[in-house]
Amino acid sequence: MARKPTSDAHDRILDVAADLFDRYGVHAVGMQQIIDELGYGKQLLYREFASKDKLVVAYLQRCTQDWDRTLESAAEKSGTPEEQLVEVVRAVQAMAPGTRGCSLRNTHAEFPHPDHPAHRVSVEHFKTVREQLRALARQTSAANPDRLGDRIMLIIDGLYASGSVLGASGAAAEAVDFARDVIRFETSVTVD
Repeated sequence: MARKPTSDAHDRILDVAADLFDRYGVHAVGMQQIIDELGYGKQLLYREFASKDKLVVAYLQRCTQDWDRTLESAAEKSGTPEEQLVEVVRAVQAMAPGTRGCSLRNTHAEFPHPDHPAHRVSVEHFKTVREQLRALARQTSAANPDRLGDRIMLIIDGLYASGSVLGASGAAAEAVDFARDVIRFETSVTVD
C-alpha cells in the first residue's frame, strides 16, 4: 500500500528523482523506479510531473539553481574578482570528485536532439555560465577577459571530467593552482 503523500510531495519527488538521475543517468531511470523509491502512487507522481520530460526539466532547473548558489558563495568568500574566479573553481573541485560528473553536462549528452527540452535547458545553462564567468573576468585587469572566462570554464569542465573518473587524488587536485596560474598570466598580459 502506498504511503500518504505529504504537502511537500513535489520536492520529495524531485529529490528522489535527482538522486537516481545523478547515480544512474536520466535514461537509465524509469518512472516506475522513482515511484517505487518514493513509496507514493503513480497518480501523485503524474499529478506533480505530467511526464518524465517535465520531471527532467525540473531537475535541470534545480541544478542551475545550485550553480547560482555556487557563484553567490564565491562572491561572499572573496574580495576581488580574481579571488572569486578561484573560489568558483575551488567549489567545483570540492563537488566534482565522487560524482558521475556535472548533471547538466551528463543530461545534455543523453539528449542530443536540439529540440528536446532537456537539451535546451542545458545549452541555455552553459551559455549563461559562460557569460557569468566572462562578466566576472571583465572585472579583472585581464587584457582579454572573455578568454580568461573561457579558460576558467574549461578548468571547470575538466574538473567534472577528471574528478568523476579519477577522484580527488587525480588531476582535479591541481585545479585551484591551475586557475591561479591562468588568472595570473591573463592579468599580466598587455594588449598590443
